[in-house]
Amino acid sequence: QVQLVESGGGLVQAGGSLRLSCVASGSVFTINVMAWYRQAPGKERELVASIGYGGNTNYADSVKGRFTITRDNAKKTMWLQMNTLKPEDTAAYYCKADLAERVGARMYDYWGQGTQVTVSS
Repeated sequence: QVQLVESGGGLVQAGGSLRLSCVASGSVFTINVMAWYRQAPGKERELVASIGYGGNTNYADSVKGRFTITRDNAKKTMWLQMNTLKPEDTAAYYCKADLAERVGARMYDYWGQGTQVTVSS
């Protein structure tokens, strides 16, 4: 059973920083793309940043220059360093991993349960 567990969310003042973590556990053979998404109340879930197995990254325009996504393939872990946070960054943040559970298996997307980030003005 594959699990993705996020941590690191919380309440922070505008201009502050938070670091989110996402750890994959269980039957995980390989992970391709990992990504962070967020969803604010009343809004659709949106892509924040993604990172490939080799480290290539992609960011939403709204977070470029403020957020940094990284991963450790051996630890099956991904991080999102969030600096200069703004009230509009307030949302539930979810990690997603495109992974295969065993050799030769199909890749599927798995989601974490989410961690809340609240930025006060």
